[in-house]
Amino acid sequence: MSDQRGTDGVRSGSGDTRPPDSPVITEPVRLLVPLVLTFGLYTAFHGTSSVGGGFQGGVVVAAGLILLAFAFGVTKTRDWLDRPAMVALATAGVIAIVAVAAGPLAFGGTFFDLSAYPFPKAVVYGIELVELGIATTVAATVLLLFLELAGGDDA
Repeated sequence: MSDQRGTDGVRSGSGDTRPPDSPVITEPVRLLVPLVLTFGLYTAFHGTSSVGGGFQGGVVVAAGLILLAFAFGVTKTRDWLDRPAMVALATAGVIAIVAVAAGPLAFGGTFFDLSAYPFPKAVVYGIELVELGIATTVAATVLLLFLELAGGDDA
């Protein structure tokens, strides 16, 4: 057994072969994922004025990236969505939420009193930042869970 490649497969890290990427799968995914990611961001940012919010938007963004993993392989997706980057994004989302919430304390307000910020429309911008923090944390966490559960070739 000198070569672990199948005649029509792609060599994987564990010696298993998987079929080569099919353009019937990969091309629609290449077209759909940008739309899904855009819709996820739209959902996250318009949660204050319509249905949606940070959690829903984060899940939609994660679902778009998981779609890439299904189309191109978990290992390839894991290579560019590495664990430290996902942990950093999840942490940055939490830090953003806490920073927006604690910021009013510096201006004489209370915790999460966004009207204490000394600039116009502070409440609107503060809520948008909180929604972005929630979306970032949720997307990174869902992706981490998926990549851990999916295993891939090196599991």
